[in-house]
Amino acid sequence: MAFVDYYQVLGIEKGASADDIKKAYRKLARKYHPDMNPNDDAAKQKFQEINEANEVLTDPDKRKKYDQYGENWKHSDAYEQARQQGNQQRGGAAGNPFEGYDFGGYNGNYDSGEFSDFFEQMFGSRSGGGRQTKFRGNDYNSVLELTLQQAYTTQQQTFNINGKNIRITIPAGVENGQKIRLKGQGGEGVNGGPNGDLFIQFDIKPDQAVQRKGNDLYETKGVDLYTMLLGGELLVDTFSGKIKVKVMPETKNGTTIRLKGKGFPVYKKDGEFGDLFISLQVNLPTNLSSEEIELFKQLAALKK
Repeated sequence: MAFVDYYQVLGIEKGASADDIKKAYRKLARKYHPDMNPNDDAAKQKFQEINEANEVLTDPDKRKKYDQYGENWKHSDAYEQARQQGNQQRGGAAGNPFEGYDFGGYNGNYDSGEFSDFFEQMFGSRSGGGRQTKFRGNDYNSVLELTLQQAYTTQQQTFNINGKNIRITIPAGVENGQKIRLKGQGGEGVNGGPNGDLFIQFDIKPDQAVQRKGNDLYETKGVDLYTMLLGGELLVDTFSGKIKVKVMPETKNGTTIRLKGKGFPVYKKDGEFGDLFISLQVNLPTNLSSEEIELFKQLAALKK
């Protein structure tokens, strides 16, 4: 089986930082996501490789094993155990019980055939011969982008993972960066081992008009001068529809109105919502007519 270099898959150097890995993965995941490349088998294969590479290189323990053992990193624990048993059988003498095989640091350019065959013989043969050791499948990671409006309501989304459609329900109120785990929806296990899991991380795009802080929403609303002075009603757009807000006479510029229960839904708590805070900012009139200017002068004279 041809060796897949996870660093090369993500287009990064071996010494790349965690941030470099994250940035490279997110860029490639968007590019090769099956939803963006329908009926493209090559893109599906590439997407699978990207997820597998990210899953290994973002886990410090797995990355360390991968750097040392290359494609056979999954069997590293079994190898170490066998090596220790071999030492014990030698009466505690130091040495490698597997003479003739070099298990030095992975450099990305060796012929892995003999190395893989050796592990296969020791820890399980695909043809059924030898001892069958079960190995858990790889975990997959995916990023799902949502608008704030989409995150406000419970909805269903369909993912295509390795040619299989997975339909999930996303509860209202998910947070930016939050992950959910779909058990058994990752890579297939080896020799009858359990499947890995699929982890989906939510990337919620910021809204230009509304800011979210926890379950509360914050919005700035422009109000004409006359309503701020004389009072009146203000029509406000919310994620659940339009509502009328009462503005008291002589409301000061920058006054914040709290609308209880009109904020963001609380995750997995039906009927519970945060609050909506609206900051009122006066809109001064422009393009005044000569008559309006005269009236403002009269008003100014009265105030003096």
